[in-house]
Amino acid sequence: MDLMTLTALLIALLFALLAGGVWVALALAAVGMVAMAQVAAPAGPVMATSIWQSLNNWDLTALPMFILMGEVLYRTRLSEDMFEGLAPWLSRLPGRLLHTNIVGCAIFAAVSGSSAATTATIGRIALPELKKRGYDERMTIGTLAGSGTLGLLIPPSIIMIVYATATDQSVARLFIAGVVPGLMLAGLFMGYVMLWSMAFKHRMPPAEPATTFVDRVVATRRLIPVILLIAGVIGSIYGGLASATEAAVVGVFLSLVLSWSMGTLTKVSATDALLSATRTSCMICFILAGAAFLTTAMGFTGIPRELAEWVGSFDLTQWQLLVALTLFYILLGCFLDGISMVVLTTSIIMPMVEKAGFDLIWFGIYVVIVTEMAQITPPVGFNLYVLQSMTGRNLFIIGWYALPLFLLMVVAVALLALFPGLALWLPSTMLDAR
Repeated sequence: MDLMTLTALLIALLFALLAGGVWVALALAAVGMVAMAQVAAPAGPVMATSIWQSLNNWDLTALPMFILMGEVLYRTRLSEDMFEGLAPWLSRLPGRLLHTNIVGCAIFAAVSGSSAATTATIGRIALPELKKRGYDERMTIGTLAGSGTLGLLIPPSIIMIVYATATDQSVARLFIAGVVPGLMLAGLFMGYVMLWSMAFKHRMPPAEPATTFVDRVVATRRLIPVILLIAGVIGSIYGGLASATEAAVVGVFLSLVLSWSMGTLTKVSATDALLSATRTSCMICFILAGAAFLTTAMGFTGIPRELAEWVGSFDLTQWQLLVALTLFYILLGCFLDGISMVVLTTSIIMPMVEKAGFDLIWFGIYVVIVTEMAQITPPVGFNLYVLQSMTGRNLFIIGWYALPLFLLMVVAVALLALFPGLALWLPSTMLDAR
């Protein structure tokens, strides 16, 4: 069987398994077994070796720690404190309290690492508060859906750990590289809200009562816990005091202290957080194991190399390749979650990405942004499911509400391509200088 026919067969088999409801990890492993059978290679020993090598990675231990930290914080009053601390300051901007969705998600993203957790935590307090104050439902839901994706881009990020593991890149460097693009994306979202509020003043509720400067400063005190948490986790990485894994442990400790100080650390909440973090971590590691075996199997068949050479024969420029990959990821995001997208595609596209001369740290940030798009594209966008459960709205209606922010992510990809320093300047300044 020639390689093109084998490639088509494996792709068809993978999508058939996924469409049939087979777990992603099992579907990946099954396709790997078929690929190994085609080249008459020993599947058993190769599977055992590839899975062990993929999971026997010290950086990967940060994954369950950051997930546990987010689960503990989800069960605290952190979202309420952030809303009360931010509202007095943001109510003076055009768009007023709609900005609490964006800024709140950006702040919580710095202590969560998960898009769904960020959306659920901020939405739990922001949605009812904004509805009570008469804010436009379309903007309230849409900005929350889009801003929740910042949980993937602003470090610590679970998807960055997965990408770093799959491509053998530095987790700390990826974390630092995500800061400026994350702030840029949050700025684009806030700019959109400002322009919309000025264009549709009739859809804005009456202004909030004026507050004095002293009142705003007093309200800011409620942000102190989350600021200290961010400083402890991210500051320890940026300051060179801890690796990503060590910072994750610091984050879990500080989140437990914060939960205890708020009176939300009970036996029930701690058990729920631990069990939820265990389930999520096992799911991700299971997918990574299946993807590792499929990656190795693809190497035996020679498909990635042939595919890279085939794409190279078209003499695509970097821009043309980037446009093609963006469209590919957007389409893939309609059917797969972000983690599955990353682990499924890295083995196939990395040869052509390296051949095209892309920096792999920069490309990691690019992948995270296009993966963010997948979080708000129906029918498999995780953020859409979270908001559907919270609002009762139709999945596709929520996706329509989030469309403007999806388009802003496309703008962010273009800006990242035009100005690679957005992702590369900070890690080169902070890490290379040490």
